Amino acid sequence: MPGLKERLHDDLVASMKARDALRSSTLRMVLAAISNAEVAGKQPRRLTDEQVVDVLSSQAKQRREAATAFEGAGRAELAGKERAELAILSEYLPEQLGEDAVAQIVAKAIADTGSAGAGPAAMGRVMGMVAPQTKGRADGSAVAAEVRRQLAG
Repeated sequence: MPGLKERLHDDLVASMKARDALRSSTLRMVLAAISNAEVAGKQPRRLTDEQVVDVLSSQAKQRREAATAFEGAGRAELAGKERAELAILSEYLPEQLGEDAVAQIVAKAIADTGSAGAGPAAMGRVMGMVAPQTKGRADGSAVAAEVRRQLAG
């Protein structure tokens, strides 16, 4: 079974043959980000599928933030392009957790760490348990907001 990077490359070739400009440019950007991550640091390395998902997640986060910024600036056409790119990236990410699933994971982590009623001081402890479970499957800022909400309440 080919790895995620190979699948991205194969899909790029297919989108180029189909003359799908948006998909092609999005996949090119992602593959460039993956290549940059592979040569970053002292030694070049080949990324695992999990590390490729990390790169995809960070690219998706950039698209979400850019779309929000463009909407705030009244640039709906650019926000739409960012959202379209995000939709393409989402195809390669693991299935995203819903708000209810994130709330359940956070509630379990708070119970497991004994952090109920500890307030914001327990944020790091709870996030340490929650982050590995939600990595690549939920937006980190949304997870942190849910942790804050449950610790405060």
